[in-house]
Amino acid sequence: MSAATLQATRTQPKANAIGVDPILLGVFIAMLMLGLVMVFSSTVAMGNRDLIINTSHFWRQLAHMLVGVSITLLVATIPIWVWQKSSVALLAGSFLLLALLLLIGVEVNGSQRWLSIGGFRLQPAEFAKLTMIIYAASYLTRKQAQVKLFTHGILNIGMVLALLGLLLLLQPDFGSFFVITAAVGLMMFLGGIRISHTLFCLSLAALVMFVLVGMSDYRMQRVMSFRDPWADPFDTGFQLTQALIAVGRGEIFGVGLGASIQKLYYLPHANNDFILAVIGEELGLLGIVVVIVLFALLLHRALVIARAAELIGRIYAARLAQGVGLLLVFQAVINIGVNLGVLPTKGLTLPFISYGGSSMLVCCAAMGLLFAVDRQTKMRDGGKS
Repeated sequence: MSAATLQATRTQPKANAIGVDPILLGVFIAMLMLGLVMVFSSTVAMGNRDLIINTSHFWRQLAHMLVGVSITLLVATIPIWVWQKSSVALLAGSFLLLALLLLIGVEVNGSQRWLSIGGFRLQPAEFAKLTMIIYAASYLTRKQAQVKLFTHGILNIGMVLALLGLLLLLQPDFGSFFVITAAVGLMMFLGGIRISHTLFCLSLAALVMFVLVGMSDYRMQRVMSFRDPWADPFDTGFQLTQALIAVGRGEIFGVGLGASIQKLYYLPHANNDFILAVIGEELGLLGIVVVIVLFALLLHRALVIARAAELIGRIYAARLAQGVGLLLVFQAVINIGVNLGVLPTKGLTLPFISYGGSSMLVCCAAMGLLFAVDRQTKMRDGGKS
């Protein structure tokens, strides 16, 4: 047995009876259950003023969760090399959906982000996030020997990101573009691009974000309200002030599950973008810490799984696991930051916990990829790198 293989064996998490990382599985189940409970709590009075319990959002979220878990199980059984071979086609499909969105998309609150298909609403940006990670992992694997060159390490994949960003910003969906750019940038850094190129990318990204914010009155207004939400608490600062009030009311241990006042027509989007504020109000600082710990564990296990795959020569599997972990956790970090008032407001869900069909299905598919990498790494002959 080679030294690399021996080290990989030592770094791999022990498998349970069904062959997957037990900690990652526990995190997955815990987040799904927490999300289901908090979606019910945050929507129990939504849509009525007659004190009639509303369970429609709960049942829809349960359906989303069950379909999502089915997708997780399916994706976990597919050989990793299939995703590598189909990465270009998957990304092209996402581009097509995003372009189609501009023609026949459904507009909600000034943003054209949803396709209506047979009565169901699909958000293509959610699928674009994951397909870009799948493509980036494939690109970094194919160009592994040339990744330190500027054209192969930065320029080529940067052009793909720019095209994707253009389609997202036309919706507009600045938040998704930011998450994808950050996750892919971190993947490239872990993939071995030069430090000088990394610093250049960070500077360029900061400049682009600054220009994009300055070009849009809407984005500039969000930044200004973030700096001082109490200056206009009934208009531009309304969402953030209500979220901060919710978190403040919860103190350490919360006011009790189901006892939130802010979710009763005060806090906008209490069941999706600002569900963490409801967690903070009902479960207190303790509840928020639990959420942070769950996502920290998710990232840790993703990186451990990636390391084990890389040590036995499965480079694509390693890059894919890194990318998936970074994507999920970076989006969670932004959502948590927005809810706690340390980042400007963005329309991003909290993975696995917020209400939403597209988000749940894509997050579950992403978790399926992590399970697939873990399982096939342990099998040693279950996939190709």
